[in-house]
Amino acid sequence: MASDLAGRRVAVVDGCRTPFTRAGTVFREMSPVELGKVAVREVVDRANLDPAEIDEVVYGIVVPPIKAPNVSREVMLAAGIPASVPAYSVSRACASANTAITAAAMQIRIGYADVMIAGGVEVLSDVPMLASRHMRDALIGASKAKTIGGRIRSLASIRPRDLVPVAPAIAEPSTGETMGESAERMAKENGITREAQDRWALRSHELAYQGTTDGRLREEIVPTIVPPDYTTVVAEDNGIRSDTSIEKLAALPPVFDRKYGTVTAGNASPLTDGASAVLLMGEDHAKAMGYEPLGYIRSWAYSALDPAGQLLQGPAWAAPMALDRAGVSMDDIELWEMHEAFSAQVLSNLQALDSDEFARRELGRDRKVGILSEDRINVMGGSIAIGHPFGATGGRVTITLLREMRRRGLGLGLVTVCAAGALGFAMVLER
Repeated sequence: MASDLAGRRVAVVDGCRTPFTRAGTVFREMSPVELGKVAVREVVDRANLDPAEIDEVVYGIVVPPIKAPNVSREVMLAAGIPASVPAYSVSRACASANTAITAAAMQIRIGYADVMIAGGVEVLSDVPMLASRHMRDALIGASKAKTIGGRIRSLASIRPRDLVPVAPAIAEPSTGETMGESAERMAKENGITREAQDRWALRSHELAYQGTTDGRLREEIVPTIVPPDYTTVVAEDNGIRSDTSIEKLAALPPVFDRKYGTVTAGNASPLTDGASAVLLMGEDHAKAMGYEPLGYIRSWAYSALDPAGQLLQGPAWAAPMALDRAGVSMDDIELWEMHEAFSAQVLSNLQALDSDEFARRELGRDRKVGILSEDRINVMGGSIAIGHPFGATGGRVTITLLREMRRRGLGLGLVTVCAAGALGFAMVLER
């Protein structure tokens, strides 16, 4: 293990992911551990890496399974990585896999590790449901009772209303507002029209379909055999709609503001199951082992806003920080992979980054950060079409960007991700 190489460059040696599938479909019987295992095992196999070489595993998840709260540890054990390798899980909403990647990268950068695996998983088909507080108290009381009569008295206190489970909600605890409601409000405040949102969603599906049929997206996907009978193999994302159109998208009703709203199921990312994994090494270590990395991590940044404000606008703050830390400007960026939670969120962030007034008022800069032309953003579609397993998306955008940069022979790329809690993330990658 390295000890005196602080500040060294971090290489992204390889990465892969499972197909991203709509929640409640083909992966509905798989646990996060089973799905994460597929991605982690595959990235090790693709690199022909001895698992004993791995120093640590960091994995992201937003809704962990009750029986495996440290999902990273269970995933790496299931993937055949030696039990002597430490592992821990992280959670930063939609930027959880990004957090795993940067946490692993920091270990390498300061010389505490040579080889790390990072990524994330989410199975929104299997979200834990909470029992009501009175139901829990009654069950705990019954379990502690020392007589049959005591158990009966405790259980007899349960009423029909106590049987109703507490459903999970994708809402801000501080405001009670869901991400969709926030996206709706952002669309109104920023003047993002329904037509513009639907056009971006259609673009996402068309480019994702193109990237699937020409094989580019398939390169990053590991075909996944589905339990319990192991006769079904899933080899591609199942949320991409090749048959959609601007007319079909326009016919969908608003979801969050049914009278005046513009955010629909068509211009939002769907609930999704999936996993990703990235293999990271110190540049010197990768070269000594004979690897040709996909690319290198040049810089990253996180941002945080008031959740009562524009919840999903974090990338507009994180991107300029990451660019500054990399010593580059947006003019130097050649390709951009931008997480699409909602079309309204994408278009709001692009609007902000391309505004001199926003730069002066919010960022303290004398002019706008700038944006790329559309033909250099999400060139194989994005989360609206491909899907968004909360804990895994950060791995996907990293892999997708670096592979496309390699195909095109490009030098600098940008990743941005918005996240619940009014958080933002940006990373500059180089080849």
